[in-house]
Amino acid sequence: MNIVPRLSSDGTKTYYTLELGRRKGGRFATGIFTYTQPKDKIQRSYNIQALANLETIKAQTLLDAQTKGRGFVSPAKLKENFFLYFEKYVKKNHSETNRSLPASLSSFKKFVAIDQGASKEELEEDLEAATNDLYICSGDISKNFCERFQKYLLDNLNGETPADYFMRFKKMISVAQEDGYFRENPTEKIKCKSHPTGIKDTLEPHEYKILLSTPCRHNEVRKAAVCSLYSGFRWCDVDPLTWNQIRPETIVLRRQSKTGVPLEIPLHPVVAALIGEPGQPGELVFKLPSYDTVLDILQDWVNAAGIQKKITWHCFRHSVSDILLDQGIDVFTVAAYLGQSDVTQVLRRYQHRVQKRNIRTAATKLPEIQTS
Repeated sequence: MNIVPRLSSDGTKTYYTLELGRRKGGRFATGIFTYTQPKDKIQRSYNIQALANLETIKAQTLLDAQTKGRGFVSPAKLKENFFLYFEKYVKKNHSETNRSLPASLSSFKKFVAIDQGASKEELEEDLEAATNDLYICSGDISKNFCERFQKYLLDNLNGETPADYFMRFKKMISVAQEDGYFRENPTEKIKCKSHPTGIKDTLEPHEYKILLSTPCRHNEVRKAAVCSLYSGFRWCDVDPLTWNQIRPETIVLRRQSKTGVPLEIPLHPVVAALIGEPGQPGELVFKLPSYDTVLDILQDWVNAAGIQKKITWHCFRHSVSDILLDQGIDVFTVAAYLGQSDVTQVLRRYQHRVQKRNIRTAATKLPEIQTS
């Protein structure tokens, strides 16, 4: 490994990079510089300390390179706050159309906070403050720890969401092992599990009316929710929605990640009346808080309406799908309405829902007998 100096454009400073080899990614900046011609004692002292720090970074980088993939975890990585690694991984791999990865990180933070003594009330009151100073190292993340995290997901989420979030977590841990944070992958033998209920709760047509007649403590969340309830929008559709996407009779969503084409759906009269007069073209239609805050507001609203269901934003999309299918709309039209190119997912979900409903009906068809 070589230390490569590079003179600044004005010639006053020398910056240093480490070179591991000629291959791509073999050179990276250390962020350390020295004064080319130090003017006083302070700058000379700084240069001495900077060069000492440079040697430390070189030694640590060399150690990490030697231990990577050899089943040995360096002491520095063992002590590092693993949240920083998870956050960097999310930032590098997150896409606007997929919020599962950052949501997995958010759930992991909540779990660790509770595991380290925080109460659910503290998390609901101020999530950022409650999770801001959390610390956990890779050595704390054992198989048992990962199993408890999975149980937390299953206890607090429904449908396929627990499996989806844990799958993202497993993939991150696998990459972290490759990067030298784990000798063995603690999630390797843990299978992703969906919630035992199998499907998310949805709203029935009569529950639409009950919910919309119930006051909501955040009017922007209410308006955005109604938009999704009549359009099947996901959170990633409604949160960035701008006025230039609202046409006189339709709403145009940006290019869909799965189909590769924009989606244009009818502007329902209820939605048109609710959003009111248009704003500036690039202005957001809804001024919404963070997703976690929105979920809390949403569940409070559902509870206030007396609806005994756990409703997340994606439940609105499933509600639209189920209601349209119940009303006899063919599955290809419903899939197209939701911007899906394949009807398989729509059919599978509806099949589970109808099966569950038919089982309840079947129980009433058994013969009655006198029990007294």
